[in-house]
Amino acid sequence: MTLIAVGLTLLGAVCFAAASVLQHHAVTTTEHPDAPDGDSPEPVVAPAGARHLNGRHLLAIIRRRRWLQGAGLAGAGSLVHAVALLLAPLRVVQPVGVLAVPLAVLMSAWKTRTTPSRGVLVGTALTVAGVVVFVVASVGSATTDTPSATATLTAGVVIGGIVALLGFAGMARSGRGPLRCLALAGAVAAAYGLLSALVRVAAQAAASEGILSPFVLGCVAGALVAFLVGAWLVQHAFHAGAPEIVIACLTVGDPLVAVVLGAVLLGEGSATPLGAWVLLGTAGLTAAAGVLTLAHHHPDAVAARAEREPAVART
Repeated sequence: MTLIAVGLTLLGAVCFAAASVLQHHAVTTTEHPDAPDGDSPEPVVAPAGARHLNGRHLLAIIRRRRWLQGAGLAGAGSLVHAVALLLAPLRVVQPVGVLAVPLAVLMSAWKTRTTPSRGVLVGTALTVAGVVVFVVASVGSATTDTPSATATLTAGVVIGGIVALLGFAGMARSGRGPLRCLALAGAVAAAYGLLSALVRVAAQAAASEGILSPFVLGCVAGALVAFLVGAWLVQHAFHAGAPEIVIACLTVGDPLVAVVLGAVLLGEGSATPLGAWVLLGTAGLTAAAGVLTLAHHHPDAVAARAEREPAVART
């Protein structure tokens, strides 16, 4: 079963990486509802001053064939990842999913026919290593107890506030850039981390209280809201920056949010020794440093800095 789970998770990582590249292309090449099809040899680039995607813009994007292909791959990746979690422990499944980060880097490089820079490769390696160590170190203290409705509601409110704060910070910035992309992708990661936690809580509660209990239905409703908010914000994140940055933030954020929810809000990790917490903190900082390195050295960020330098020199 473990080998099957690893294979499914690897397949899911490929799906997520390909989905991010396809949807990023659709979002960044659709300027208005009358833009040409995504397969046009001359893509229409969104104006640099555009702050966000309005309703008509989003409707134009989701009709693009490449966006729909990406959405289908993301759905398939989510399905096989969920099946993998039923067949093997989180310590086996989650680290394999981190492979979506280097896969996205390689796919983008292949698409643009360029070689990833040393900074991009270092950032990717730090992200993967940090997340793997973080997940492996955290699962040993995880509990299977079902949290109370009050604790779950508190978790939803706290993480919802973080999503709103990061989302507002990203939407308030204009144009494309790594900081805006990081803020928006961080909001998506928090939303999807909450989604994962609510799905796990709902599954645990359904076994003891029944699938139609108010607690389970409340968790399902909260998970649906988290999914819709994350799905909306991730399009803005793709509009603001590169797919590798977005998927790296998602890969880092999901386990971070899950462990924080478990340790701080849901009463997990009470038996975790101090040394393990130090390891968790170091791994989390390493993964975050990897995302920042990837954002700083990505070709889009390098090109943006090169464009700003002549303007500064002229002033």
